Amino acid sequence: MSGLLKSSIARKILMALSGLFLVFFLGQHFIINITSVIAPDTFNSWSHFMGYNPLVQYVLQPILIAGVIVHFVMGFVLEIQNRNARGTGYVKYKGAANASWISRNMIISGAVTLAFLGLHFYDFWFPEMAYKYVEGNPEDATRYYEETVHKFESPIRTLLYVVSFVLLALHLLHGFASSFQTMGVNNKYTPAIKTFTKIFAITIPLGFVFIAVYHHLNPITH
Repeated sequence: MSGLLKSSIARKILMALSGLFLVFFLGQHFIINITSVIAPDTFNSWSHFMGYNPLVQYVLQPILIAGVIVHFVMGFVLEIQNRNARGTGYVKYKGAANASWISRNMIISGAVTLAFLGLHFYDFWFPEMAYKYVEGNPEDATRYYEETVHKFESPIRTLLYVVSFVLLALHLLHGFASSFQTMGVNNKYTPAIKTFTKIFAITIPLGFVFIAVYHHLNPITH
């Protein structure tokens, strides 16, 4: 039992650490993407830097992909483990009385977020890899803004992004704060941390919603 407990704790810590890393990436990603609304030239410049800088491409990018895999694998493993642990002894368990809807459905919001990441990779990462390494196109530091806006011409794709970011907000509302609890952070700064995580969980996803809707309503016309 002791070994199982330690293993469970290790999984939770690993999921918390990978989650915090992904939150940091999400914030950095938002900072770059919001410039596509307020300063397209800056967006092109920063996107080109991220797309061709060796440190980003060959060190940070693989770490990011590994972080995504670890976080979601640990999430699904812990969910299965928790359901098995309840067994028949929890037939009378009333989840709503003990936890919020968000915390009880993290697996759902997490699965949708994972599906969204698949869509995001399909829309941006795979075309970028094909552009550079398969087709062997020359560097073009001015193409990113137009490519991004083009992706949001479809109302269906824009709606998918909007729904995904709303569910991401729900996922973050519980998961971000829980990551600090899992890491044992419980001191005088805890109330401030909870406030910050709630603000982040709402404003950043809504910021991405704004970006998607803005580009859908302001397509590039030639």
